[in-house]
Amino acid sequence: MPNDPKSRESDSSGGKHTARNIIFAAGGGLALVALGSLVVELGLAPAWLTGEPVQKTAMAQKPRDDLFHPPDTASIPDDEFGAAVQRGMAIFTNTGTNASDHVGNGLSCSNCHLDSGRQPLSAPMWAAWVAYPKYRGKNKQINTMEDRVMGCFTYSMNAQGSPSGGPPPHGDDIYRDLESYFYWLATGAPTNEKLDGSGFGKVEKPEQGYDLARGEAVFAEDCVVCHGPDGQGQKDLNGRYVFPPLWGADSYNWGAGMARIDTAAAFVKHNMPLSQPGKLTDQQAWDVAAFLDSHERPKDPRQKGSVEETRKAHHDGDETFYGKTVDGRLIGVGMQASAAAKAPEED
Repeated sequence: MPNDPKSRESDSSGGKHTARNIIFAAGGGLALVALGSLVVELGLAPAWLTGEPVQKTAMAQKPRDDLFHPPDTASIPDDEFGAAVQRGMAIFTNTGTNASDHVGNGLSCSNCHLDSGRQPLSAPMWAAWVAYPKYRGKNKQINTMEDRVMGCFTYSMNAQGSPSGGPPPHGDDIYRDLESYFYWLATGAPTNEKLDGSGFGKVEKPEQGYDLARGEAVFAEDCVVCHGPDGQGQKDLNGRYVFPPLWGADSYNWGAGMARIDTAAAFVKHNMPLSQPGKLTDQQAWDVAAFLDSHERPKDPRQKGSVEETRKAHHDGDETFYGKTVDGRLIGVGMQASAAAKAPEED
């Protein structure tokens, strides 16, 4: 059983297929293969892909030394708790394999929570752990960490398109293992306060607003090398995404926080491009975030009636194209998760 905690891979890299033996999959052809190879050769690929230590690259913004630093993985204890931490880390970094019954797209938690949930301003899990329980306007109630993660499965992992048709039920070992990992990441962090570096930060909306044509130009210049010209990411030989799709059937659904332009702009501004976070201006971040948001993705699982009704009920006031018309298309009608979204079993 793929969701039996004893059977989950504890290797957070999710296997031994590193960039040196990856062939970027069909769909992008030779050009995409070349782009993927270039990412590796230039040292732009993340450590989880190459299997090698992180190489220092010219960052557009200097890392801050005054932020909380989670413990090193070498300090994970060699006991039952440590085993739970390892399982949680494996779920977090390779969600489609280690929680496959509840994942309906091609994403992993670590696609948005970078560096295995450690990186500041990519909603790091050490900051999230000490912030919960807390009230959330999204569902208008106090949420525990388990509630919050259930929401992540529902929206960001598009659980409606998964083999089970929904997120893990309350009390599932998936939550226990993930929470063990988050608890360990937050070792030494102060509680009951918002830590610097939490969330995605905020980037104020530029005076010029946002523009899809400008956003498309930013995408072509700074995003295509990893995510491909069609925004559908890149896969390894086993059909597993090594760079995630940004829209389409295998991406997050319309209920996810990243489906809001302001949230995506903050993430992009502080974390992208992967090799030079902070390179883009605020204007460029908003423009490219809007460009991503103008594409279709799986439907909002809260939708009961029409897209228009769902916009009024759940997206009123949000910075999003959901429920609006772009190039003659009503955005928000949704897409069926493809068969490719189901993660292959590890050998």
